[in-house]
Amino acid sequence: MGNILKLEDIKRIAVLGAGQMGAGIAQVCATAGYEVVMRDIEDRFIQKGMSGIKGSLDKMVSKGKMAQADADAVVKRIKPTLLVDDCKDVQLVIEAVIEDLNLKKTVFGELDAKCPQTTVFASNTSSISITKIAGSIKRSDRFIGMHFMNPVPVMKLVEVINGHMTDPAVTALIMKLSEKLGKTPVEVNDSPGFVSNRVLLPMINEAIYCLYEGVGTKESIDSVMKLGMNHPMGPLELADLIGLDTCLHIMEVLYDGFDDSKYRPCPLLKKMVDANLLGRKTGRGFYDYSQQAPPKK
Repeated sequence: MGNILKLEDIKRIAVLGAGQMGAGIAQVCATAGYEVVMRDIEDRFIQKGMSGIKGSLDKMVSKGKMAQADADAVVKRIKPTLLVDDCKDVQLVIEAVIEDLNLKKTVFGELDAKCPQTTVFASNTSSISITKIAGSIKRSDRFIGMHFMNPVPVMKLVEVINGHMTDPAVTALIMKLSEKLGKTPVEVNDSPGFVSNRVLLPMINEAIYCLYEGVGTKESIDSVMKLGMNHPMGPLELADLIGLDTCLHIMEVLYDGFDDSKYRPCPLLKKMVDANLLGRKTGRGFYDYSQQAPPKK
């Protein structure tokens, strides 16, 4: 272990992945004044990510929440790229690629050999073990989880996850950085699903069981949770928004990680994923979205 960077040392941030989460993270980092390198593997992903950022900023300008000049400055601070080497001279790397352990190990392995030893690595994973990802690189003491919520520019929470080897000074740094990004960081320790998805996904899974067993219709199940528990969105609506494939993946992580039958994914959830009824992104899940404009990814 060497010296840990201070907040004022961080000037440039690399964001790996230009999808919905990666683009959102790049936007909030650039809005906070950081120079951002946003990398993906294909130009079409980069273009879509930049388009999403510009669209998000345009909405803020139209609502009077940001001046046009400030929005233009945010875009200028983001450098889209396909090149790994463009990410090597940064003080912080935030990974937001798909939920695939081997892919995450690969992208971090590439930069582990290129970035200065002081560079901190963070993963936006929603469920994969921080300790397991960190174990594949040489800077496990400088590896941490930064689990942003979707949509990133709007949601305040960042779940800051300590791996088994994370240096406490790195945790303190990321907590301060998250605050500078305008977020509210909450520190937790590495465990399957962390806190957010360990609590949320079993609730969604249980709601699916209620539907599967005929306890109620999808509308009645969602209405009970919205009206009785003051949830802004019912659990089945929320599952459609998250993506049923993502819900199934997280439930499988919980089931495998704890080896406990209470985390067994509902057979209906598995069947719907098999049928490619994944929710909003495919036009149909528990509800039908085929007549609506497809959501921006």
